[in-house]
Amino acid sequence: MLLAEFERDGAVMHLLLRYTQALISQMTQTAACNRHHRIEQQLCRWLLLSLDRIATTDLNMTQELISNMLGVRREGVTQAAAKLQCKGLIQYSRGHITVLHRKELELHACECYEVVKKEYDRLLGRVCDQQLEFAGGVCERARVARTCVRYRTERDT
Repeated sequence: MLLAEFERDGAVMHLLLRYTQALISQMTQTAACNRHHRIEQQLCRWLLLSLDRIATTDLNMTQELISNMLGVRREGVTQAAAKLQCKGLIQYSRGHITVLHRKELELHACECYEVVKKEYDRLLGRVCDQQLEFAGGVCERARVARTCVRYRTERDT
């Protein structure tokens, strides 16, 4: 069914191609990031990219999972997470991370986060802005944007 829709040269095909381009861009940027930036910066980038795809500031993941995703030793993730927690940016406890100050976390991330985010927004932003429904759900980025606005409003009061 998906193949038939794709072959019709319609909206689904263009959406999937844009998503594929965004994903390849992210993989390329991640490879460069893993080679040139500190683990703390990589962790910030990875946390932010993860938050962009969910509707909460809480992440359930172990240091082992994060170390596998970043391609670094678990001890490096432990140290980086401890630094971020000491700075008051995250709360970390046994496989649960809560981002306390997203804007400050963005400042600690390397430029790779912004590069990937801009590319996703350029390729897929219009889809999310229109809040198109796909497979029974509302675009995740649109929900995240609303959540972030609520979070900033609550935090600033």
